[in-house]
Amino acid sequence: MKRFTRFILKLLGWKTVGGVAPEKQCIIIGIPHTSAWDFVISWLFYTSVGGKASILIKKEFFFFPIGGLLKWAGGIPIDRSKGVNVIRQTMRLFQEREHLHLALTPEGTRKRTKKWKAGFHILATELNVPVYLGWFDWGKKEISIGQKFELTNDSKKDIARMKKFYREKGVQGKYPEMFTTDE
Repeated sequence: MKRFTRFILKLLGWKTVGGVAPEKQCIIIGIPHTSAWDFVISWLFYTSVGGKASILIKKEFFFFPIGGLLKWAGGIPIDRSKGVNVIRQTMRLFQEREHLHLALTPEGTRKRTKKWKAGFHILATELNVPVYLGWFDWGKKEISIGQKFELTNDSKKDIARMKKFYREKGVQGKYPEMFTTDE
């Protein structure tokens, strides 16, 4: 599968940077998230470097036959109905699994938003798992899990530092108008 996914990425013109996170558990931030194609490109990348990442997907998408394909590709059904705590569900996943590389998008949507969600920060600090700043840059056609990002106890300041990192990197979404690092 590694060779096949490497070939597909190359065919599509993508350059991969880096490899798999060395820890058994981590959170990989995926920025910018402007298209459902981000998942496809990310899956191709992480598979091509020998990794297996997971993503949280609304449980409603797990119906036959799509559900089996989503699970095979690393999708984890998550209950987002009213009153259900997604953070608690995700913490349980980390506690139940020995190996979990969870890809999250703090933008929380494919729409343009200035306010990034801090759920990744709560998870990482509570569970003591590292965070990597990954990106899929549609302008340069470059993808990576990036560098390990040291968190502080201040999620707002950490998100501001993350935004600065991505702003300086100049990453571009498939739909550039749908992504911003503005405060």
